[in-house]
Amino acid sequence: MNTVKTIRELHAAVAQARAEGKQIGFVPTMGNLHAGHTALVAKAAQRSDFVVASIFVNPLQFGPNEDLGTYPRTLAADQEKLFEAGCHLLFTPDVEEIYPGGMAGQTRVCVQGVAEGLCGASRPGHFDGVATVVTKLFNMVQPDLAVFGQKDFQQLAVIRTLVRDLNMPVQIIGEPTVRAEDGLALSSRNGYLSEEQRRAAPALYRSLQQIAASIRSGERDLAKLIAIAQQQQTAAGFRPDYLEIRESNSLRAASPEDRQLVILAAAFIGNTRLIDNLAFDLDAVT
Repeated sequence: MNTVKTIRELHAAVAQARAEGKQIGFVPTMGNLHAGHTALVAKAAQRSDFVVASIFVNPLQFGPNEDLGTYPRTLAADQEKLFEAGCHLLFTPDVEEIYPGGMAGQTRVCVQGVAEGLCGASRPGHFDGVATVVTKLFNMVQPDLAVFGQKDFQQLAVIRTLVRDLNMPVQIIGEPTVRAEDGLALSSRNGYLSEEQRRAAPALYRSLQQIAASIRSGERDLAKLIAIAQQQQTAAGFRPDYLEIRESNSLRAASPEDRQLVILAAAFIGNTRLIDNLAFDLDAVT
């Protein structure tokens, strides 16, 4: 696996792979990698011939009171994990390489609809930053396919919409959430949790499972289910940010008639904000 820091080096390496007739897969990350990230790389390796990963902590998607300055940087460990997962090329640009004119005057990409509400409401400007950097990275790498985790369900919807609306020739693949044995979704931010918080954290996903089980059993009072789950989260030590049930394809608010649903949650435990989701199809045979 080679590591490059400049767009020029990236272009040269990708051009060589293309000249050899290889299909390009891409996995953008912010580093501090865990098994969820390596699953994305492994999927890209299954579906393409030449896997490019990027590590870039994107300032444009962080709010003024978020953890940009303390976000973990673990490049050496990340390189080992990427190599073992089948990555061929790692792109690790500096901020100046991505935003040479600074961020104040940077052209920004705004995705309508699916970017609104949920994390879009809790983190104003976040998805503009995500959409902008993903657009830039897609233009730099020009991949045939890119793999994103379903843990960031709204982000995946934003990227699918971005690619569709801007006619980008990139296949977007969603990879299921990787979880610890106790059900907690793997996240770089889990490292911020104290031992006590880490023991309590799986309660977030359990509350989503209980909502899904109730809906499968025929309960259609969605507001009641949300209220009960938020009480459970609070009892477990969480401070709920949002908890919503939406139609999984459009991300509009769910109605009792919808069959394809996703429950999306964000909650603070201590100072750490965790997100999770559970998508399910009421017509699927289980």
